Amino acid sequence: GILWWHAANSRRRAREAATSEVHMIEADVLLRGGKEGNGEPIMAHPPETDSDITLQEWLNVIVNTDKGIKLDFKSLDAVQPSLELLECVKPHLRRPVWLNADILPGPNGSSAAVDAKGFLDTVTSVFPDVTLSLGWTTGWHPDEQNKGYDWMMVKEMAQICSTLSQPVTFPVRAALVRQSMSELCWLIQQSDRYSLTIWTGKQDVYSVEDLLYIRKNCDKSRVYYDILEPQNSEFKKAIGTEC
Repeated sequence: GILWWHAANSRRRAREAATSEVHMIEADVLLRGGKEGNGEPIMAHPPETDSDITLQEWLNVIVNTDKGIKLDFKSLDAVQPSLELLECVKPHLRRPVWLNADILPGPNGSSAAVDAKGFLDTVTSVFPDVTLSLGWTTGWHPDEQNKGYDWMMVKEMAQICSTLSQPVTFPVRAALVRQSMSELCWLIQQSDRYSLTIWTGKQDVYSVEDLLYIRKNCDKSRVYYDILEPQNSEFKKAIGTEC
């Protein structure tokens, strides 16, 4: 399996990630000063609007390692300046670059998604040599019956991605996957460029059985897992050597 390092949004965490055993380092990018600011790209997750490390500095730390990077964009305005910085360090990148944005509202999700056309047009024109990670905004409530990804959501996503040339992985929330199996399996069958990445929210309740169910019902070679402990270890144990 792929080992991830999350939220490498500070100097300390970026340095730790760079010397760790992980394969992929994930971090969040926004413009300093937030929506009203016209600052440079920095590593931070909303509601933060400042950081002790800029994207430029972050790339300098990560670029000489053997790690892949995944940049998560919460707003469109940070995308172009960030991709221009990526273009500058491109000759030094030895591993894949993933770019993540929630471009559609999903189950219990807010409508505050990153504009799909704006995001994809910018990537295609500035730095197209990436794996796209295109998701839905989601919510999960412990006391309710949570609906999953419905047909409208997956069909809209398929339509948006049909004209792209890049590999696309769809990040989907583990606690919402079991009730969405037909829809998600249909989605990745639409192109051999597509895969799923199963992720988890810190408070989400789901079982290792849910994860095994996904493997059994979808093409398991096209399902990645980016999950937290203790489920991650239990899951690896359950699938044994077939990982």
